[in-house]
Amino acid sequence: MTKTIKGIAAPLPLANVDTDVIMPKRFLITITREGLGNGTFADLRFDTAGGQRQEFILNKAPWTQASILVVGDNFGCGSSREHAVWGLRQLGIDACIGTGFAGIFYDNARKNGLALPVVSPSTRDALLQFASDACGGEISIDLEKRTIAAGKLSEPFEMDDATQTSLIRGRDDTLDSLDYAGAIRDFEAGLNNEMRVSVLK
Repeated sequence: MTKTIKGIAAPLPLANVDTDVIMPKRFLITITREGLGNGTFADLRFDTAGGQRQEFILNKAPWTQASILVVGDNFGCGSSREHAVWGLRQLGIDACIGTGFAGIFYDNARKNGLALPVVSPSTRDALLQFASDACGGEISIDLEKRTIAAGKLSEPFEMDDATQTSLIRGRDDTLDSLDYAGAIRDFEAGLNNEMRVSVLK
């Protein structure tokens, strides 16, 4: 069970980064989840010839090793494509810290183990500054206590109970449903019996 997420944080202060920016539509033709890491932020990471854009934060050391993003407002808005979350996970991103996230993106993140701690604008700005200045300094996200530590900074974050439990347990909706497998079988058996009785009548 993962209770703490720790890693190098990269600042990505752009507001309203939608899912087409995170995962451009040309990468949606795959019938599997494989290779989506290459498409993540593709238009920000690469030029039209496929070369790295050196000005983009994730192309600069030490942020090439970042596993946490500190993001601008309304991150993950736009279409509901789950590929955006799959790509972030394949790129090695374990968490995005921001002031708020689009609802469908938030749900997709929870189902795929991507933590999205919600913080106040002042805390987000302080974390952006830390991520920019620390040059490889780590941020620690305590899922159980719902706190974020970065250098001397220690601040709370918001996360609903269901998401917190899902991330700590490393489970998704399907696995949670299996906890009720016995009750589901009993319900189905009762329903089948009712149908048989109805037919006999």
